Amino acid sequence: MLYIATTLLILMGILHSYLGERYLLMRLFKRSELPKLLGDATFTKNTLRFVWHLSTIAWWGLAYLIFLSTGNTLTTAQVLHVIGALSIISGLLPLWFTRGKHLSWIVFFLVGILLFIAANK
Repeated sequence: MLYIATTLLILMGILHSYLGERYLLMRLFKRSELPKLLGDATFTKNTLRFVWHLSTIAWWGLAYLIFLSTGNTLTTAQVLHVIGALSIISGLLPLWFTRGKHLSWIVFFLVGILLFIAANK
């Protein structure tokens, strides 16, 4: 059952990202009335894009935690490592898509670093 749940979360993430890009975001971005933040609509589009894909990253992290738990008892350090890695990966999205203009990457990186430090104490 846990392997099926893991597989479903991975597949859901793939489909969510692909279908969302193709059928939602691309159509939304063609609209002319998007808010023009920081001068134009580019920042708005890229923020919406990274936030959309952030859920896929989170689902894959949950899938990995479920996978790790199959037949094992997870330690606090393992959980902190996974969430710390997810936080850093999550920080890469706004750093990449908005070229660092959306400052959430700083918080994601700090959370990731703090979790890695706490896990290794």
